[in-house]
Amino acid sequence: MTLLRDHDLARAFDHAAHTYDRLTALNPGYRTDLLRSARRLRLPEGGAGLHLLDLGCGTGASTRALLRSAPRARITAVDASSGMLRRALDKPWPPQVRFLHLTAEEFAAAGAGPFDAVFAAYLFRNVTHPDRVLTAVRSLLRPGGRLAVHEYSLSGSAVHRALWNAVCRGLIIPAGTLSGDRALYRHLWSSVLGFDTAPAFAERLRRAGFTGVRVAPVAGWQTGIVHTFLARNGSRTATRGAR
Repeated sequence: MTLLRDHDLARAFDHAAHTYDRLTALNPGYRTDLLRSARRLRLPEGGAGLHLLDLGCGTGASTRALLRSAPRARITAVDASSGMLRRALDKPWPPQVRFLHLTAEEFAAAGAGPFDAVFAAYLFRNVTHPDRVLTAVRSLLRPGGRLAVHEYSLSGSAVHRALWNAVCRGLIIPAGTLSGDRALYRHLWSSVLGFDTAPAFAERLRRAGFTGVRVAPVAGWQTGIVHTFLARNGSRTATRGAR
């Protein structure tokens, strides 16, 4: 199985952007699960006075979930694919939401932040160096700031691995082939199989210095396949873990 990385992956997303929202709409609960993960950040007072980062925002589905969970917050949304960002910008947004075309590493190097919370949906499985990106995320978060990662990360059970293989062979790869984006959706299949299990990614977060790490499965058919990972920036000034 072939993985796409860096510029090759960004170009594949550029090409797939025009059909991406239609294909994700075939996934029952796709947007509901994103909203549930964003709400698990438990941001107070609708996010009033907070600055949030949507890292790897794609066509804006995760940004919309973050905005719905914290409608009074200021949101910066970042993605490496110009094609996906164009689709996001075609949608109506309130003035406190802005979009930027940068990789996670480039955004961190630009000295942005600090942010009160970071939401990253379907990002870490697609980066070449997840530990470097986690280091970048910590540099972007204020002390005690919250992180929610919504990601395909298998439970480790053979049953869930078999279910993922069956869904990819029977639905995801054929749909990607019809849309002309077979390589991207084969990447999706293989990247999930090659990524950390949920316990392994939770441990990766702890090694990166995050505290209060908690893992919550999504509902429905993706239980054991997609998880929400919650944590805080492990600063000495942070006194409480993610809840």
